Amino acid sequence: MNGAQSLIRTLVDAGVEVCFSNPGTSEMHFVAALDSVPEMRGVLGLFEGAVTGAADGYARMAGRPAATLLHLGPGLGNGLANLHNARRAHTPIVNIVGDHATYHKKYDAPLESDIDAIASSLEGWVRRSEHTKDVGADAAAAVAAAQDAPGRIATLILPADASWGEGGETCTPIPPRAPQSVDATTVKKIAEVLRSGESVALLIGGAACREPGLLATSRIAAVTGVKAFAETFPARLERGAGLPSIDRLGYLAEQVAYQLDGVKHVIVAGTKPPVSFFAYPSKPSDLVPEGAQVHVLAEVGQDATGALNDVAALVAPDTAPVLQEASRPALPSGPLTAQNWADVIGALLPERAIIADEANTSGLLIPAATAGAPRHDVLTLTGGAIGYGIPVATGAAVAAPDRPVVNLQSDGSALYTISALWTQARENLNVTTVILNNHAYAILRIELQRVGAAPDGPKANDLLDLSRPDMDFAKIAEGLGVPATRATTADELAEQFARALAEPGPHLIDAAVPSLI
Repeated sequence: MNGAQSLIRTLVDAGVEVCFSNPGTSEMHFVAALDSVPEMRGVLGLFEGAVTGAADGYARMAGRPAATLLHLGPGLGNGLANLHNARRAHTPIVNIVGDHATYHKKYDAPLESDIDAIASSLEGWVRRSEHTKDVGADAAAAVAAAQDAPGRIATLILPADASWGEGGETCTPIPPRAPQSVDATTVKKIAEVLRSGESVALLIGGAACREPGLLATSRIAAVTGVKAFAETFPARLERGAGLPSIDRLGYLAEQVAYQLDGVKHVIVAGTKPPVSFFAYPSKPSDLVPEGAQVHVLAEVGQDATGALNDVAALVAPDTAPVLQEASRPALPSGPLTAQNWADVIGALLPERAIIADEANTSGLLIPAATAGAPRHDVLTLTGGAIGYGIPVATGAAVAAPDRPVVNLQSDGSALYTISALWTQARENLNVTTVILNNHAYAILRIELQRVGAAPDGPKANDLLDLSRPDMDFAKIAEGLGVPATRATTADELAEQFARALAEPGPHLIDAAVPSLI
């Protein structure tokens, strides 16, 4: 077999069964080899940012990595924004990046670039397969590296001659390293802090935002009165009726200051202490209250869920968690507003939904509106690089074809990777996209004021405006093969959303909402 065949066979044997791809000339032997390994599913994306975002969404829901196939350094560079989000989400991804043949690199052809340097910026695992016989072993190492706790980006650079050369060998899977347990001494110290009688905040992240971690956190809070929060942007947060309702820490520094007011101790489990998203004139970057102590129960990559359960066993041995009761907002009517559209989603969200949330400023009320909805998962914008929502929804739908995926999507962010709608149509994925169309980069209007750059004049406002001309997202979606409608009232949104959920395949709703600012 050739190197590409050994690569794909090794990936499949290690549990990597989907490759999101945007290939070029140097990857053609990989493309041809797909037919020799039928277990590998190839999914085409029209832009590398859609490819990498889909791999992120897939792995968040599947619990195992997908592969990407990217063309040389520029292809990896095009996918970098959503790989940044995946890095912040600690998502396991295996990038296969084609390169020029080893003997061709010295000629400095137009697409020659420093792929190793670009990949190294992701702070993950990088290796170059120089010889065909090593490709299988390198692939197995890449899959294991991607799954090392808490999860990371592994990039395997594949020169064209290593791909087409004969003499490829498959390699058996390599077990990844499991999360490190938290020692009993640390658990006891945290229990003492919780029993101190002083005001304590508990901030959870990573895998602790799934059901077992939420249950343990709720038990701890029920007995100790600790203020419990999930990190601002969890990779995957389980919530809804029958689960503890744990609020997320706010995005704005002012929100965090209010949430942590009076706190003397901040305990972190599976995440890091809170910091401001950006620097602001005369405002602190560190959002831990002045004078408060930070206590690390579990580092990122350690078994935070196990540690929370150990703490709960000490401070709340006979206490049941507090579970969210089932509740729904009433269906609103009248013109769509930045408030009532969220109630429509909360009233109609289906069982076992997966929400890919990139609603940004328009989505501020979504957590409250869906708190008592049927149990669901929320995937959030972990790294802040916009254009994540449509691709992540695409990958999540590939990973969980039996579950409805709802993409709550701001208009400005949608335009970065809107070509991913074509992949949804091509793969007939059950994704309902609701575009919150307020004709503006509304978050930047807020930030213009918060950074102290006001007064804002006509030139400044013009750079944050998405009208002139207004975009017709329904027509754009239909041009990419996705059925679409437009809603201007809550009644229309409710009817269109319910219909889209009832029909197989992808749908898009262009929801006209006013900007908050």
